[in-house]
Amino acid sequence: MIALDRSLNALAHPVRRAILERVMRREVRVTELAAPFDMSLNAVSKHIRVLEGARLVRRRRVWREHLVSFNPRPLEEVSAWIEKSRAFWSPRLDALEAALSKEEMGQEEIGEEAAAVSRTPNTVSRTRNKGKKK
Repeated sequence: MIALDRSLNALAHPVRRAILERVMRREVRVTELAAPFDMSLNAVSKHIRVLEGARLVRRRRVWREHLVSFNPRPLEEVSAWIEKSRAFWSPRLDALEAALSKEEMGQEEIGEEAAAVSRTPNTVSRTRNKGKKK
């Protein structure tokens, strides 16, 4: 479960998701990854380290360049957990939606009945008499 926590934590930040999306296409130099972001190279490197800690990316060094590549395995684990959760929650949420729809239909019927009652002459005369002083 710790690996899943690390993966979800890494995916929680929009900069890390953007980095991951770029790395998913191809291996990329860290300096190239940092270019579109309005932050320092050091800040981007910290985001990459979080992704590395979650095993979502791998970094390798070629001379002075650091290249980052994608590791799909942790995302497969996240996806499996999400699907397991969906299988648990979907039937319950569908039942809740059906119950709410049924209740809403009942409220509409009650609303129509109340409107019909308020249009009867006795109710109208009682309403008029309420405002008058005796």
